[in-house]
Amino acid sequence: MNQRMMMLALVVIGAAFGAGGMWLAARVAPGDLTTANRAQVERVVRDYVLANPELIPQAMQKLQERETGKAVSASRGKIEQPYAGAWIGNPNADVTLVEYFDYNCGYCRASLPVIERLVAGDKNLRVVFRELPVLAESSRSAARASLAAAAQGKYKAFHDALYAAGPVTDATIAATARSTSVDIARLPDDADAEIAKNLSVAATLGITGTPSWVVGDRVLSGAVPIEQLQDAIAATRAKS
Repeated sequence: MNQRMMMLALVVIGAAFGAGGMWLAARVAPGDLTTANRAQVERVVRDYVLANPELIPQAMQKLQERETGKAVSASRGKIEQPYAGAWIGNPNADVTLVEYFDYNCGYCRASLPVIERLVAGDKNLRVVFRELPVLAESSRSAARASLAAAAQGKYKAFHDALYAAGPVTDATIAATARSTSVDIARLPDDADAEIAKNLSVAATLGITGTPSWVVGDRVLSGAVPIEQLQDAIAATRAKS
């Protein structure tokens, strides 16, 4: 292991494990780390990492989770506060699960029954839907139409019907609007600002695809199994 990787290992272990990192630093240089002999630093870090190689991926993951948690906390209102009626479940829930989705995303469509099961089985859960149109130009048209539906109190009906309509086109958006009595010409003034906000927040959270989920301080990516979402919800509830 070269010197740069050794020092990185020390920094990561120290940052992620706190007391463990302080113990390591104390072994390296009791009293003042800045005056430690470089060879001694390299030897202790090398021995420690070689004896405990599993610490590096564990520490990196823990550090990433910590940074993600900070990013979620800094933008929690923008994440969990729904746009108009773009949510389902208990309005007074103790846990909010947020889905960032795209109407052109097949995995998002496949997640619909998972969301229904979660809400049906957990009466103290709220699910907030956040448009993240990243797959096609038609995704943005669909997102704008769904925000119009949200503002008119018809979000869930439009949401489900548009997914059921197949590939997203201007025609399927218009047909879905007619079938759910949504006037997509009544586009809210802040619809584009809402989409821009979602894209910006998603970027700060490291979200690069859909579906992505935020619950508590965690971000989960992809069409994850319902059990994984239930575990994340339970962990969030246990912390509150």
